[in-house]
Amino acid sequence: MVFQKKISLLAMAIALVSVAPSFAADAQPADAKKATVEAPKAWMNKKLTPEQRTDLVLKEMTMDEKLKLVFGYFGTDAPWKNAKRPAESITQSAGFVYGIPRLGIPNLWQADAGIGVASQGGPDVRGATALPAGIATAATWNLKTAYAGGAMIGAESRAFGFNVQLAGGVNIMREPRNGRNFEYAGEDPLLAGKIVGAQISGIQSNNMVSTLKHYAFNDQETNRFSLDVKVDDASARMADLLALQIAKEDGNPGSVMCSYNRVNGFYACESNYLLNEVLKQDWGFKGWVMSDWGATHSTVPAANNGLDQQSGIPFDHSEYFGAALKEAVQNGWVTEARLTDMARRVLHPMFEFGLIDNPVTPNPKAIDFKANGLVSQKDAEEGMVLLKNDNKLLPLSKTAKKIAIIGSHADVGVLSGGGSSQVYPVGGAAFKGGPKFFPGPMLYYPSSPFKAVQARVPQAQVTYNDGADAAVAAKLAAESDVVLVFVNQWTAESIDVPNLSLPDNQDALVAAVAKANSKTVVVMQTGGPVLMPWLADVGAAVEAWYPGTNGGEAIARVLFGEVNPSGHLPATFPASEMQLPRTVVDGYPEVKDARITVTYNEGAAVGYKWFDLKGHKPLFPFGHGLSYSEFAFSGLKAEVKNGLINASFTVKNTGAVAGKEVAQVYVAPVSAVWEAPKRLGGWQKVDLKAGASTKASVTIDPRLVGMYDSATKTWKIAEGDYKVILAADATDAKATSVTVHLNAATLDVKGKFVK
Repeated sequence: MVFQKKISLLAMAIALVSVAPSFAADAQPADAKKATVEAPKAWMNKKLTPEQRTDLVLKEMTMDEKLKLVFGYFGTDAPWKNAKRPAESITQSAGFVYGIPRLGIPNLWQADAGIGVASQGGPDVRGATALPAGIATAATWNLKTAYAGGAMIGAESRAFGFNVQLAGGVNIMREPRNGRNFEYAGEDPLLAGKIVGAQISGIQSNNMVSTLKHYAFNDQETNRFSLDVKVDDASARMADLLALQIAKEDGNPGSVMCSYNRVNGFYACESNYLLNEVLKQDWGFKGWVMSDWGATHSTVPAANNGLDQQSGIPFDHSEYFGAALKEAVQNGWVTEARLTDMARRVLHPMFEFGLIDNPVTPNPKAIDFKANGLVSQKDAEEGMVLLKNDNKLLPLSKTAKKIAIIGSHADVGVLSGGGSSQVYPVGGAAFKGGPKFFPGPMLYYPSSPFKAVQARVPQAQVTYNDGADAAVAAKLAAESDVVLVFVNQWTAESIDVPNLSLPDNQDALVAAVAKANSKTVVVMQTGGPVLMPWLADVGAAVEAWYPGTNGGEAIARVLFGEVNPSGHLPATFPASEMQLPRTVVDGYPEVKDARITVTYNEGAAVGYKWFDLKGHKPLFPFGHGLSYSEFAFSGLKAEVKNGLINASFTVKNTGAVAGKEVAQVYVAPVSAVWEAPKRLGGWQKVDLKAGASTKASVTIDPRLVGMYDSATKTWKIAEGDYKVILAADATDAKATSVTVHLNAATLDVKGKFVK
């Protein structure tokens, strides 16, 4: 009978039967409720390492206390599940995890983040500073800017009472129609990893933890809960996983959030390959793996395959890491050692990043929203990409008598992306539309491009038209000296766009306006690439992305030349969807719970690499970005020292105004065979006065000249000649190159040379 009972219990655990949670606020261990607690002892000694402190406190913890650390709640009421948030959570927040008061271990208060301190929808939304979209920050190609933005939103988050930010999105752009591309950092693993790593570092400089997400291959929102991504190990390691690895190395995130999708048949949050083998073993990750909200599907498989914390109860079907996990440990299906490891991984970053030594003391009144708005504005200004500028139409002349501003609610504000990353503006939205419920609403921040333009030309007649009637807008355009047409494509979590065309007949609007007045400037607010059938007919085009809190002011400063644009595209803009590896989004339109498979036949040839491989000419290449000045590259040299390629060169501002340029260094094999003809090896962003020059250099990560070998878990560099290419973008016709010779070499899984 005893054996029969154990078999029954095992079946229950594996079948993932729902059980009541054991760790609610009213069910804490009695010792955690004592009015007086024993003074913390050895583990509070700041002179000890995080490892030592973690080991000491673990010795004092009961099983129930360890279990509390691995079980997270939604920080907002969930009426559709008849669930109330824990009383100790912060109103309309993303998540909450109980700490251990008697041991001095604080609660974890979690905020959706990446663009700013997000708020769940409801009556008490937090107004906060919004950075521009993540892809806009990537377009700066400036690690200092990324760090500064992270530091700013991390400080705001702490002032609101949070100590964990669910930030660090670095899913590379395999699918340009992905609704969450705006949160991420483009298509190249080096650029994306470096930018997001810098942002994570900035966030964690505030004695708090940032996540790295979504791990891994959550590259589309269509059927995100059920799709199965098929990708081979080598391709994964050289593309998607390399981006995450670089972000992990540079940012040292305290937590990694696993994604909704399956990978090669297994849910990401119970993938031994992703969590145990790659993340923890190969990369040496010491923090904890938390699930995305609703991404936990089991107790025993999830715990044993590397998931450390179930998040966002009641989003999952069951409280898998509640009483079910306790039962699994008691019966040996999950070892006590594994439970201790799960708790250890939560505790270690809490010591490492100061959550325990510097507990949060909420003080929202201390936030300087004006100063923080300027941080966001600088990011937006530097990330805007001047795509086209015929006859130097931009910067705008302040002598214009009549200026028409058309479309996209530009009279009141600027657009933001939708979903869990939504930051609500201080003082309320300028305009609200779109879906009433998640991933809506569609919010416009109250930073009016119209007012910002008007302020710069008080003598001019500046007129706004909503663009609803193309003929009326064209008539206004014909009567104006210059026309600013604002177009947009709203993208959001949980939904992909059906195609890369602008919605709501905006292409027809631009065409009509441009026909009426060739001095038409198109300002785009999009979350990623879009098609531009009207491009040849307009005078100038600017990609402003979702420009954040001070976006209207930032746009005006760029248009009038107060800021010289220096953004460069972090993603290829296709000329046609037929150029993509998948001409339509797999599974679109979505059928709920449909089990679909997405096969990455392109392997590691993502973005510009795919375009190079197939010989496709894009609308705008990766790395493209114009300036109000001109720049020249010269004197390219490259040498190999200790197996590393070091490239040096001179950048000169040959134009009439100060500006910044991104000098991009690509590498290409002469005889070796890669997944694509070339890879980005590094870059330097330089700031130069008119006529000035500077010497710059780039050291190329050796992984970027090797191929990953799955059999040996090493990077193999083939002996032979390699071109080092200096260019302004991935298709630069003026690019120069030199050739270096590399000896055969082997790197370990972390990219270190093996002797």
